[in-house]
Formats: sequence, C-alpha cells, structure tokens
Amino acid sequence: MSGDDEAYVYDAATGEWLPPGAAAPEATAVRDAAGNVLADGGSVTLIKDFKVKGANQTLKQGTVIRSIRLTDDSAEIDCRHATIKGLVLRTEFVRRR
Repeated sequence: MSGDDEAYVYDAATGEWLPPGAAAPEATAVRDAAGNVLADGGSVTLIKDFKVKGANQTLKQGTVIRSIRLTDDSAEIDCRHATIKGLVLRTEFVRRR
C-alpha cells in the first residue's frame, strides 16, 4: 500500500473511497433533552426551574421560549425572552415544543 492510498477516506453512505478533502464534514444535529432535533426559529419548553444570573428572576419549568437560534456550540442555544435579553440555554435542559 502506497502513501497515497492511506489518505483516501471511505464514505459509508455512497460506498466509495474519496480523495482527501472530498468527504463532506458531518453536520452535528443540535438535540434537546429528549433527543429531538432543534432548528433555528423553533420553540422550546424548559424542563426545570432556572435562576437567571444578573436578572434576579427565575424561569419556571414549562416556560415556553420562542425563536431560538442555534450557536456554533451544539450544547447551547440563543434565546429571546420578554424580560431577559441575551439568554443562552443548554440544550440538555429544554424540550422541543
């Protein structure tokens, strides 16, 4: 086996050997606590109470958060809430609505 053969990547989806750099990077799906895939603009529900630092407010379990935005980190989402600006939640504490 020559040095060039080692650089090829096997793509299980197509069953072909692809040259280096030709394999598409796998997009990591952002998932909630139940394993459902989250999408930009979707709504989520909190699965536990949260004390929000700096806002002296508690978000209760069952609170609906609308218009979420996915971030570069698959474990976090940007959220909007009527009384809290710049809210970032961990995906392990939300459920897709």
